[in-house]
Amino acid sequence: MSHLEEWLTLYLTPGLGVAGCKNLVDWFGSPGRALKASRKELAEVRGLREKGLGAIGQTKTRQDAGEELRRAQQLGLNIICLDDREYPEWLRHIPNPPVILYIKGDASALAEPGISIVGSRAASSYGLRMAETLAGQLAGLGITVISGLALGIDTAAHQGALKGGGSTVAVLGCGLDLIYPPQNRALFEIIPNRGALVSEYPLGTQPDGFRFPARNRIISGLSRGVVVVEATLKSGSLITAELALEQGREVFAIPGRVDSLKSAGCHRLLQQGAKLVMSVTDILGEFVDLGSIRQAAAAPPPAPPLAELSDEERTLMAVLEIYPKHIDEIINTCLLTVDRVNELLLMLEIKGYCEVLPGQQYQLLPISDQKCTRVPHKGV
Repeated sequence: MSHLEEWLTLYLTPGLGVAGCKNLVDWFGSPGRALKASRKELAEVRGLREKGLGAIGQTKTRQDAGEELRRAQQLGLNIICLDDREYPEWLRHIPNPPVILYIKGDASALAEPGISIVGSRAASSYGLRMAETLAGQLAGLGITVISGLALGIDTAAHQGALKGGGSTVAVLGCGLDLIYPPQNRALFEIIPNRGALVSEYPLGTQPDGFRFPARNRIISGLSRGVVVVEATLKSGSLITAELALEQGREVFAIPGRVDSLKSAGCHRLLQQGAKLVMSVTDILGEFVDLGSIRQAAAAPPPAPPLAELSDEERTLMAVLEIYPKHIDEIINTCLLTVDRVNELLLMLEIKGYCEVLPGQQYQLLPISDQKCTRVPHKGV
């Protein structure tokens, strides 16, 4: 039996769990010695449940471990255990680290400097845009973007990293032979070519709700810091932030509208001392060992080609904001006719300066508008 099969045998033992498995290896020095220990020797290990104690070393569990390894190989998965040299150091030293990691893709992506981006599944267009933009900037600077492949902010973070030409790591709350959520099948298939899918759960493990808080400790554990983009006061993203603090990681939050319930969790984090993020430099500035990356991030971005805009288009640009505005509010603010406003909005959308949202809402895309002069409201 190989060293990996010994680890898997312990890990798949019913009633043992991650903590029990680690306790056994710490006590006996290796999984092989733990499997060979007598019942009396095993009884001396603290924290073992009776069910796990009686199941250690059973023939069926050994067979299950061999079958698990064969299935993983068929699926093209890599399995690493806690004492492997390939195991990511940042994760190894968290409280209760996973003893087994299933990996699909490039395992070395887990060792690169990484930043987690997490947030609400029911995200706003503002939150999605901020997550994708920030992830793209980080990935473009060589920072691995880590998230959980959930809908909403997680999805935007992974997509942004891929568009930014960098790598991304998705930590799943189920076995790697299952695609969850199914809407992210395309990302599930692309990410292994540009990073890695990761799970601590054996093959076939279903995405039960209680698994995701445990999954979150891996997201934060792989990271140098965690950025919360949008979160309600009861969001699971706040659990990730709490775990990050316990693990000694930096916690960042992106502010939103003060009246937005979707940003209430972020605002709570900011009140508690999280670092406010307005740009990628706010994140990289917290890490003294990333000097060259910080310098690259601090370089001023190229100015948008506002010269290509007409005076009327600039006037309309000055009215738009990153938050959605209804068409009626836009018309009432600028000194232009209704038909002309509609024409100009269409042109700005085509040129990539604004986007249209459901309900005749328009918002400015994240480009610099410092050269635009604000137009006073009618009657002011």
